[in-house]
Amino acid sequence: MRRIIEYTGDGSATLFVPELNEHYHSVKGARTESRHVFIDMGLKYVRTAQPRVLEIGFGTGLNAFLSLLEARETGKKAHYTGLELYPLEWDTLIELKYSDDPLFQQIHAAGWEVETEISPYFTLLKKKADFTEIRKENNDNYRYDVVYFDAFAPGKQPEMWEQQGFDYLYAAMNNGGVLTTYCAKGAVRRALQEAGFVVERLPGPPGGKREIIRAIKKTI
Repeated sequence: MRRIIEYTGDGSATLFVPELNEHYHSVKGARTESRHVFIDMGLKYVRTAQPRVLEIGFGTGLNAFLSLLEARETGKKAHYTGLELYPLEWDTLIELKYSDDPLFQQIHAAGWEVETEISPYFTLLKKKADFTEIRKENNDNYRYDVVYFDAFAPGKQPEMWEQQGFDYLYAAMNNGGVLTTYCAKGAVRRALQEAGFVVERLPGPPGGKREIIRAIKKTI
């Protein structure tokens, strides 16, 4: 797929995919959206000192990098798994100019399908995987505390938002774990509830969407 770099409302860049007529991030602010939806409402919400994070849609690596910065600031030791079927080329990533921090480059230089310690507080596992395939699996050794559901919108990739996928994620998460997503559509909210989550509608990022979703797997 062809991707075009565009700048968003907060000055940070995103990618536009003409074939899907879709952006990787909010045009109101790429970095602002990622920070609000996934870090502030997701990673910071869980109290565990060693959170296991799963991202559906690794994309530009912005969510991973912001999670690394949060782990460094708080002293948490995060294990981060990112799923991406179509990894981006480094030439594209460097043009986004998200950061000059060497750790951003290390995130993208890390090999696929292998765990890599990026820093003492951040271990990364990147998988070239289709969520619609692996969602049928369940591995007790990899239960997640936080899920960033950052797939393209339901109207662009409806198969990513099916009930079976949310059922899988519920089973793959620890009790008390949270799933956050930018999409607050009623159908998505109902699917998460059907899977067993307690669903909250929260204010969206400044200048962006009015609402986002946080879904919690309540402790039994």
